[in-house]
Amino acid sequence: MPDVRCARSVIDWMAGVAFEMADYVPATVACAKGASDTATSDAVPSNEAPSDFLPSDVVERVHDAARASLRGTAPLVLAVSGGRDSMVLLDVFARFFRDRVECVATFDHGSGTAATAAAELVERRATALGIPVRRGRMKSGAGTRREAEWRAARWSFLDGVSRATGAAVATAHTLDDQVETVFMRALRGSAARGLAGLYATSAVVRPLLGVARRDVCGYAAALGVEWIEDPSNLSRLHLRNRVRLELLPVLERSAPGLSAALLEISRRAARLREEVDDEIAQRIPANAAAGTLEVARADLQGYDAAGLRLLWPALAARAGAVLDRRGTERITEFTISGRAGARIQLSGGWEVVLHRGSVILRRAREADEPIGAHPLEGEVSFGGWLFTPSKGEPGRTGVVPATWSAALPADAALSVRPWRSGDRMTPLGATAPRRVKGLFRDAGIDAVRRRGWPVVLADDEIVWIPGVRRGAASEHLSDRRAVVYECERHDD
Repeated sequence: MPDVRCARSVIDWMAGVAFEMADYVPATVACAKGASDTATSDAVPSNEAPSDFLPSDVVERVHDAARASLRGTAPLVLAVSGGRDSMVLLDVFARFFRDRVECVATFDHGSGTAATAAAELVERRATALGIPVRRGRMKSGAGTRREAEWRAARWSFLDGVSRATGAAVATAHTLDDQVETVFMRALRGSAARGLAGLYATSAVVRPLLGVARRDVCGYAAALGVEWIEDPSNLSRLHLRNRVRLELLPVLERSAPGLSAALLEISRRAARLREEVDDEIAQRIPANAAAGTLEVARADLQGYDAAGLRLLWPALAARAGAVLDRRGTERITEFTISGRAGARIQLSGGWEVVLHRGSVILRRAREADEPIGAHPLEGEVSFGGWLFTPSKGEPGRTGVVPATWSAALPADAALSVRPWRSGDRMTPLGATAPRRVKGLFRDAGIDAVRRRGWPVVLADDEIVWIPGVRRGAASEHLSDRRAVVYECERHDD
């Protein structure tokens, strides 16, 4: 197990930094209101090439950093927005590492003419360099000012290009981006795992992460790199811009060395993050599916509260959940002292349940709204379930277990929906209906696993519970009147 004392020092140190930051915020706000021009003008020079820089030196530093980031011989998708940092990334790889570039990917957020012009610049420049380009655009109706939505759409596009090409995504994040990321996460109360920021192990390659933004500016000036400044980069509507242009410059003047301290703590947090992940892989079996994580409570009993506070953010990440410090404290306490059958709510739409010796982290139930039935026509994907029409007799293919296939009346309106409390079905071979809940119990499917489990209806009658029982309606159907379906659960 990683040294808990070291981990606590990481967390306590960061908490102290965050507390000091909070002390400075009122002064920063006052500066923004009464002397914002001063704060902004102080921020701009740090993004420009120093007056005494040597072009050969800065080009060499950027080149060396990019070369050090390359792992093996895998090809790369360069994520290029058209801004200065990413256009430098493109230039570096076109000049020095062309053989590593699979293609360039650029994404137009649809935020205005500048965003479109930037995407056009990327396409024009990459084409001139002989590099293939993949271009995407945010869907219409998504004209939002929320950074999170822009980022999600951009990464959905980049992930798609990566999967299609088999190449890793490379971004133009710099050392300054890492400082800003760690700073913002500290303000949000992130635990040690989140404070690793961009230093966390990732499939994304970041060739410029060891390069200061002023060196990127110097490279662009020295080699005449063309780029477009997105006006949104100056908008105080976005937190990162406020951090970059106002908060960090003020805090650096008030507490010199803050940025260096943030970088050091993020390095330590990244090392700790790797140790915790190794600990889980070696000692804690965890069953993780989309939106759900199940861990035996007994496997966690050997850890004290400090250890659990380290483990839970890493465990939660396997289900796609991000725990802040408060959530980490709550789930730690619940693991230690919660009673069987109890549950607690966490921020972000998550809940934790203690069920039959397991701690289960899952998406919280949505508001009790009626969930409509989905027509069962052709191949249908329903949540984590896939329904496929099949030829032959159900349950006799030698491959599909009997309860995972069924003959259904072809002359009825077939549909699928999640089961509901009070549902009943007459099982195959029976003469009277039974509660679906009881059929789940007979099949050994507990209350947690049966959430969202589908039932198939013919008109308004339940005729099949995939993986549980077939209904009596599937009996005595001729080939002419029957359609055979198989069901596969594909989120396990």
